[in-house]
Amino acid sequence: MLMNIWKKYQATSLVIKMSSGFLLGILVAVLFREQAELLSPLGTILIRLLSLIALPVIFLTVVLAIGNMNIRQMGKLGGKLILYYAATTAMAVFIGVSLALFFSPGAGLTLPNIEVSAPDVPNVADIFIHIVPNNIFAAFAAGDLMSIIFLAIIIGMAISGMSYASDEKLQAQGVFLERLFSALNALFYKVLEGILLYAPLGVFAISASTFGMQGWATLKSLFLFTAVFYLGLAFLWSVVYTLFLKLSGNNVLAFFRNTKEAYSTAFFTTSSIATLPIAIAAAKKAGISDNTANFAIPLGAIFNSDGGALRMGVSLVFAANIMGLDLAWNDFIIIVVIGTLLSIGTAGVPAAGLVTLSAVLSVFGLPLEIVALIAGVDALLSMGGTASNVTGDIVGAAVIDDKQAAPTPS
Repeated sequence: MLMNIWKKYQATSLVIKMSSGFLLGILVAVLFREQAELLSPLGTILIRLLSLIALPVIFLTVVLAIGNMNIRQMGKLGGKLILYYAATTAMAVFIGVSLALFFSPGAGLTLPNIEVSAPDVPNVADIFIHIVPNNIFAAFAAGDLMSIIFLAIIIGMAISGMSYASDEKLQAQGVFLERLFSALNALFYKVLEGILLYAPLGVFAISASTFGMQGWATLKSLFLFTAVFYLGLAFLWSVVYTLFLKLSGNNVLAFFRNTKEAYSTAFFTTSSIATLPIAIAAAKKAGISDNTANFAIPLGAIFNSDGGALRMGVSLVFAANIMGLDLAWNDFIIIVVIGTLLSIGTAGVPAAGLVTLSAVLSVFGLPLEIVALIAGVDALLSMGGTASNVTGDIVGAAVIDDKQAAPTPS
């Protein structure tokens, strides 16, 4: 009997299993309130497992993607990605600021008496210097994703140079390295299959502990702020992403159907970095070629944050309304640009939005107590924002993909 139950569990869709875990977690939070926080270690284990598997998968997939490309092909894809990121980020900011100015969330609210420490604010030069590691092993040990991506790019370019070299010995060595990295990649994806069997339990624990600790009074007081944010995400998905998919010749309904496991996993775990292996697999299921998916999606997880940009726009209007400030459009543009630079390398981890918002508020002299107010609905904001970040990455891969494979039937 237990074996039959286990087989049925394995055969059930990941989306259904995680949705069930999420809803059960909310039910437990309602019943037990703060006591549900006892379940938080189970959720922490899920995040740690996904983060554990994400780093090697990111490294290997980027190495393989670049190793299979020549330099001209890589430059062409990179240029398209930059244009796509710029366009969707600008649209996300415009949507967030416009809706927030119209609905005016934060009007009438007061600051809580909570002290919030200002984070260290790195400058642009430090960010770019930090990309280049001085020790390969230290980059992996520290989980420094930007440095790992940098290493993957230069190693992939070296393999590509060997594989396309005129020297037969170099070609043979390049082929050997490509096969080695492919085998290692397959190994870690096999490990991921086991982790995903545990995922629904982890989602249940995250949901129960988070909502149990926050309580419902805070969610009610910030309902308009949250509603405006999700209305903006609805515009982003239904207008911006749909438009890009149609212009690139993709079937919109089939795309969202084939990628549902990626954005649902991102929604429930609030970690786009941890969701990366699932997002890459979903992109391939949607018909995106292996090289494009392996190249574009890991880079998107670092440099593209549509949900975060939209959230930043709404949050800054919210902060301005609380303080009674009348900010001009150019003020919002400058603030969001700085916030985007500060968020590089942290967009994929849970609660990074609060850290980035703290940094932006400190730069412009706004009170950091606003962060404590927004923290009450951070769980809801992170869920929608992370799902949008991951979806935007996959849409970008679909847009730049020159030759798509046939979508996998769902």
